[in-house]
Amino acid sequence: MKYLVWMWVVVLGLALASSAWAQTPALPSPDTTRLPGARPDSLRRRFDQERMLNSLKAYTKRKTIAGKAASALFNFTERREDQAGLDATLLDRQYDRHNYKVIRRIDVRTLDAFGYSISDSTRIPRNILEKAGNTFHIKTNKARVRQVLLFREGDELEPQDLAESERLLRQTSEILDARVFVNERTSSADSVDVLVITKDVFSLSGTFQLRDVEAGIIGLRDVNFLGLGHQFRNRYEYGRSFNGPGGQTWRYDGSYLVPFRNFVYGQARYRNETRNREAGVRFSRDFYSVNTQYAGALSYDFVDRLVATRGSGTAEDPYVFDPLRYNMQDAWLGRALRLKSYDLGYENPGRVIVSGRVIRTNYAQKPTVDYFNANLVLGTVGYSIRRYYKDKYLFGFGRTEDIPTGTLLSLTTGYEFNEVANRRYYGLRMAYAGYHPQRGYLYLNGEFGSYLRGRDNDWQQGLVSGELLYFTRLYHTGNYQWRHFFWQRSSLGLNRRPGEQPLSIDGENGLRGFQPQGLLLGTSRVTLNYEATLFTPVSFLGFRMAGVAFADVAWLNARTPRQVLPFQEAPYTGFGLGLRFRNEYAALRTFQITFGFYPRGMSAPNGIRVFENSRPYYDFSDFSFGQPGVVRYQ
Repeated sequence: MKYLVWMWVVVLGLALASSAWAQTPALPSPDTTRLPGARPDSLRRRFDQERMLNSLKAYTKRKTIAGKAASALFNFTERREDQAGLDATLLDRQYDRHNYKVIRRIDVRTLDAFGYSISDSTRIPRNILEKAGNTFHIKTNKARVRQVLLFREGDELEPQDLAESERLLRQTSEILDARVFVNERTSSADSVDVLVITKDVFSLSGTFQLRDVEAGIIGLRDVNFLGLGHQFRNRYEYGRSFNGPGGQTWRYDGSYLVPFRNFVYGQARYRNETRNREAGVRFSRDFYSVNTQYAGALSYDFVDRLVATRGSGTAEDPYVFDPLRYNMQDAWLGRALRLKSYDLGYENPGRVIVSGRVIRTNYAQKPTVDYFNANLVLGTVGYSIRRYYKDKYLFGFGRTEDIPTGTLLSLTTGYEFNEVANRRYYGLRMAYAGYHPQRGYLYLNGEFGSYLRGRDNDWQQGLVSGELLYFTRLYHTGNYQWRHFFWQRSSLGLNRRPGEQPLSIDGENGLRGFQPQGLLLGTSRVTLNYEATLFTPVSFLGFRMAGVAFADVAWLNARTPRQVLPFQEAPYTGFGLGLRFRNEYAALRTFQITFGFYPRGMSAPNGIRVFENSRPYYDFSDFSFGQPGVVRYQ
């Protein structure tokens, strides 16, 4: 066990020592698509279907009913934003020449979800589908856009404000893409006009699945309610099979989030499902920007559930469930300290962050004597460097993406006052990420956290976790482009309480598309994920296609929860092939259909499942922190 911990410390130490690979300020990369001998982007060339597309274009211009129907389905106006990808540009170096000029005016232009383009001002909705979609869409209010900006009229434009505002707009759920730039035609030596252009996502969505005559799922979601950035999510499942004690035939999960000024968010949530009821309310403000000085949160949560604490381990009696009911009050406050720079032309990107947190937990019902009322006081001190690059064709399919790179080191310590014996807490986290267009992206993260009961030097409820994510550069082979993804994650529970087996391997936690037969939980988990994405030159009626192949492996100590390393049990595996589609002319942009095979543990008898998804399996991890806490065990 200790060798695995030291291995992660050594690997992350080497990565931190070599962080100059991504942290050294660099000028934007040259446009390699215009260099002599550069390969053309084969995804944007026209191939065998050109004659068919031209015929269909001509057909859509006919005045017949069939021609008008075809015109409503297809729009053949070329999307200029897809003609060339962005170079890997360092965001905080784009607008240096305008630093500290006075902002005279901020012009905000919000575009509807369908038919418009940020990079092509002449692009407007042309068919009935785009126009109908915009009819049901409420455009983002300009006041909501101004709420996200880091500057106001009359302020001096500080370094990074434009790029940071653009990144924050893209990170909101209601905005698909954004551009924030200076109007060069009206700028002067001491003042500027700023233009903000945003394009919405179609915020309203729903789900309806009819599994049987008396079983199904109904869902409704809006991530931009009334154009104000409010978000509500509702999902109701009925007709579920009764599954042991506490089982119920329905499940509901819902939440409502409201953004306030100064990046304060309020959220209320409620969940009711088999053996679990949760409710909570939270007000929070994170370190949303590199230059944010203060952050904090207040929250209250209530949990009423049944936990598996014991059982004979046989098929007839795998678990015995006991009640667990408690409430939690949580408050924290953090301060980011900017480090001095002795170079007048260069701002030190490093930040030292100090924060404190108080968590109070009260139990109304306890499954075992190992659960006790407690007050936990935590403090964190850390060092963070954050930089963002802007590029395309990474996790998304042509959308502008912000790539976080940097270095993070934090140390957390605390003291828990409880009914039995007071405990200390110690936690450590180290992370590093670097990106280069030719070398790809590398992210490393390692965490350790555990309580120490001073009476007998007993380490309790510990966790060692590690993560490695790497994707290669975009390769070219003939008319094809492809990229590899590698992802390794480890969560090793140390001296966990009875019933603390929350780790699963289904879905995003391990094997994509995996649905286990029955309850499959453990205290330690190790997963390996590999994916190859092939962007093909195939284009048919506006649909561009990419092929996806994946292989997933996961180890879980479901039968031996006291064994730290899960390798004593046979691994669960998943293999699959998928097709990812993107339509250049229709409103529905990207979706993926995947065929998966799982040799063991699958709910389906043959281990085969076909599933659909519209979001990438991987995602970036940011380098913002501040809230002290124990290592997340989930």
